[in-house]
Order: sequence, then structure tokens, then C-alpha cells
Amino acid sequence: MYFTDRGIEELAKRRGEEEVTFEWLAEQLRTFVDLNPDFEVPVERLATWLARLDDEDEDD
Repeated sequence: MYFTDRGIEELAKRRGEEEVTFEWLAEQLRTFVDLNPDFEVPVERLATWLARLDDEDEDD
């Protein structure tokens, strides 16, 4: 298990039953980056990856 998996597991455990919109998620990511500017690049990469998930299917 990667170190980051602990945070992912906690997220799933604490909020796994909730439903959220991507608009809500985007706002939370913006707030996180405002509070933690050192994480701007990784958050941007995650957001871009999530935004383009369907693009991978088009390559097949």
C-alpha cells in the first residue's frame, strides 16, 4: 500500500456514502490549493486526469 492510499482509504471510509458533483469537487480543490499552494501542480495534474478520463476510451 502506498502512503497516499491511507488518505484515499480514509476518504472512502468517511465519505464513501456521499454523492458530490464535479463542481463541488472543483471548488474543494481550489480551496485546497489556496491553502496549500505547494500542491498546485499535483492538484492540477489530478484535475486534468479526471477531466480527460473519457478521452482514453476514444483511443481504443
